[in-house]
Amino acid sequence: MRLFRILTFKELKGYFLTPFGWVVLAFVAVMQGVSLSTAMKGFRDTPVKDSLVYVSFHTPLFWFYFLFIFPLITMRLFAEEERSGTLETLLTAPVRTWQVVLSKYAAAMLFYTVLWVPALLQFQLFVWLTDLPPAWTPGALAGTFGILMLMGAAFTAVGCLCSALTSSQIIAGLLTIGLLVIQYFLGFVTVIWGESFAGAPVFHYISSQRHLHYFASGLLDTRPLVYFLSVAVFVLFLTYQVVDYRRWKR
Repeated sequence: MRLFRILTFKELKGYFLTPFGWVVLAFVAVMQGVSLSTAMKGFRDTPVKDSLVYVSFHTPLFWFYFLFIFPLITMRLFAEEERSGTLETLLTAPVRTWQVVLSKYAAAMLFYTVLWVPALLQFQLFVWLTDLPPAWTPGALAGTFGILMLMGAAFTAVGCLCSALTSSQIIAGLLTIGLLVIQYFLGFVTVIWGESFAGAPVFHYISSQRHLHYFASGLLDTRPLVYFLSVAVFVLFLTYQVVDYRRWKR
C-alpha cells in the first residue's frame, strides 16, 4: 500500500502542480457556472416545476463539457509516459501492474471529484446571495452529485483504457470522447425506435441521461450503482491486461 500511495501522490502532483490541471478546473467551474446561470434565467422567465439542480444539469451545455472532462484528465496517464519512455522505467521497477493502474485511476478520480467542488459552492452561493430557500431538495442535490461520481468512475476507467492502448495523447483523447459520445447517444435509441421493441429495457439501463434524470429528481436507485461500478471494474481489468502485456513484452 505504501507504493500505491506514493504512485497516487505522484500522479496527483501532475494535476495540481501543472497549469493544465488548473485550466481544466477553471474550465469546468466556468462551464457549470454558465449552465447554472442559464437555468436561473429560465426560472426567472417562465415557471419551472423542476428543481434548479435538475435544470442546470440537463442543459446541452452540461453534456458537452461533461463528456470532454474525461479525455482531458486521462489521455496523458499512460500515453504520455509511453511516448517519453518513463512507462518502461516504471514497469521494470519493483511495483506490481495493478499498483500502476489503480494509482493512476485513483489520482484521476480524486482530481475528478475536486472538479465538482466549485459547482457545490455555486449552489451554496445562490442561497447566500439570494437569501431564499434552496430551489432544490437535499435528495436532488445528493443524488445529482452521487450519479456524477458513479458516471465518473466508469468514464474515467474508459479513459484509462484508451490511454493505455496508445502512445499518443491525441489518439487516446479521441478514442475516449468517441466511446463516450457513442454511449451517450445509445440512450436515445428508444426515442428513435420507440418503447415497444425488445431491446428497450437494455438501452434504458445503459442510458446515462436517464439515470441522471432520476437521481437529479431525488429518485435514487441501486441499478445505476451496479451498472457504472461494473463497467469501471471490467474496463480497469482490461486496462490491467493491456499494461501487463506491455510489461512482459519488454
